[in-house]
Amino acid sequence: MKAQLNKNIKILLNYFLGPLLFIILSWSLYRQIINKPYLGIQWQQIKNSWMSWKFSLVVFLMFVNWGIEARKWQLLIKHIQQFSFFRAFKSVLSGCSVTMLTPNRVGEYGGRILYVEEGNRIKAISLTIVGSISQLLVTMMMGCSGLFFLRYFSQFDHTILNPLPEFWESVITYLCVAITFILLLFYLRLGWLVRMMEKVPALQKAVKHISVLDEFNNIQLLQILSLSFVRYLVFVLQYVLLLQVMDVQIAGWLCFWLLAIFYLVMAVAPTFGFIELPVRVSASWAILKLYTVNQLGVGAAALGIWTINLVIPAVIGSLLILSIKIIKEK
Repeated sequence: MKAQLNKNIKILLNYFLGPLLFIILSWSLYRQIINKPYLGIQWQQIKNSWMSWKFSLVVFLMFVNWGIEARKWQLLIKHIQQFSFFRAFKSVLSGCSVTMLTPNRVGEYGGRILYVEEGNRIKAISLTIVGSISQLLVTMMMGCSGLFFLRYFSQFDHTILNPLPEFWESVITYLCVAITFILLLFYLRLGWLVRMMEKVPALQKAVKHISVLDEFNNIQLLQILSLSFVRYLVFVLQYVLLLQVMDVQIAGWLCFWLLAIFYLVMAVAPTFGFIELPVRVSASWAILKLYTVNQLGVGAAALGIWTINLVIPAVIGSLLILSIKIIKEK
């Protein structure tokens, strides 16, 4: 009876979850895009830019972006299982498809662990979290740098936080710095965290699954952090290039720091993967409108980056999930 039940569950997962994920993702993306204001004009702007070498470079950098993430995942997962780069790349794209259906992309591990051996899947979740923390840490560090730069070193008369009283400008800026510092200490002391948890009897079962984190030394953690930083530079460069293609006239260096703040906002703002587009468009315009009047160009760039960096990989990932066997972890 139990064996038959397990068999039915596996059949359900193998032949139902993948197609269902693809259908839900496709429909939600369609509804989100079709209801977007000025969609026709912005989409026409994107189509007009297809022949630009900058647009071609943005598309090429999409593969570089996810390739770096795949390499990072390959380095993380090798502590429990050997992965080829191609397998890691497919795993990352599958994770991208699942994360589009979860708040703040917390479900990324749900797609990645499908490529991990059954006995290692729970351990792999903790490794996924390490990779996510490293990317969040880079985003926080660069965002804080952007806030400091625009507040203290920019020659412009107005900055992002100007609408707030000076006291609250300082509170927000230094609070971000404090959170970033704490996150950095946490990231570099993962092994210490495991050893502390080992001393608590009630956590012994959980420690068994995260003990792999104790194998990382600071050199390995900094290597992962370096890859996250390079990936960060790649997707910021993509955004800068696409803004230029959409005729948003902002100096490249200023645009870089504005986008650093934008990604900081997106990292801390509560979002849900497949309904993230309106938040992205609103946040990007709220930041960039201080330096440009081209609202349609800013919206078109946000739509383009979202489509290239998130939607296309997510759709590919959902198709990959259709081609693999999904087995329920006990």
